[in-house]
Amino acid sequence: MNFSRRNVCIPGLQLLLYIFSKDMTQVLAEQEVENLSGLSPNPEKDIFVVRENGTTCLMAEFAAKFIVPYDVWASNYVDLITEQTQITISRGATIQGKCGNTDSELHISWMDNAYTFRLFFIKETHNTSKGQEASWKISKIQFVYDSSETVHFKDAVNPGRHTASSHRLSALLTPADRSYECQAPQTLSLLSSDHQKAMALILSEVRIQPFDITGDFVFSEAYKCAVDQREQLEETLPLILGLTLGLLIVIILSVYHIHQKLTATQVQIPQDRSQYKHMG
Repeated sequence: MNFSRRNVCIPGLQLLLYIFSKDMTQVLAEQEVENLSGLSPNPEKDIFVVRENGTTCLMAEFAAKFIVPYDVWASNYVDLITEQTQITISRGATIQGKCGNTDSELHISWMDNAYTFRLFFIKETHNTSKGQEASWKISKIQFVYDSSETVHFKDAVNPGRHTASSHRLSALLTPADRSYECQAPQTLSLLSSDHQKAMALILSEVRIQPFDITGDFVFSEAYKCAVDQREQLEETLPLILGLTLGLLIVIILSVYHIHQKLTATQVQIPQDRSQYKHMG
């Protein structure tokens, strides 16, 4: 009897495993991640897309540069000196993504996982004088690097894996239904687990939207950073002043021309009284 029951249970277990594996395959198939960096004319700019259920839910475009300090031996092999290396994201980077209603993530890895760049986004709602307003921001950044990788790290002392993280970050604050855009370079500071060294992340040509994308592969209206807005104003201000000055000159010349015409049509009255007798 026990053997008979066991024969009955095994097919049932296999069925459950089949259903579970099928569901998992379906879940995995519903999310797609794409590295579209090859479409960018700028070799330093990367483009990443996360799609769920056939619809884009996160898009990110940027040029990223990591300035990482590390220790090497001085020429006397007694003292340590600090060198710096610059790291950029390789074209063949692999990505993972997560899309949620209030939190999203983008993970980028390259050079056999020697480097991993993680961006964490959150969406929040705030009470204002106009009512409730929602916005999103980058709440955390992590950069995992391996200083035993010799392409970027030359003769590093005690090489190994380290994690650099942001501290209480609130970056790229943007209205919830819009994308963030900033062409100007922005520098963010990260603190490394390698003896608490400070490293820099430089982002430029940024266009990011982690929530509320209404069109597939299409950003929503851009929310420009303050630096770009100021530069745009500086570019347009001379044009505005030139147009205003030109209009003012036209107005002055027009008034002068009208005044001359009015003056020419008026009767000229002699200033010398002795000339009155010759009039008429």
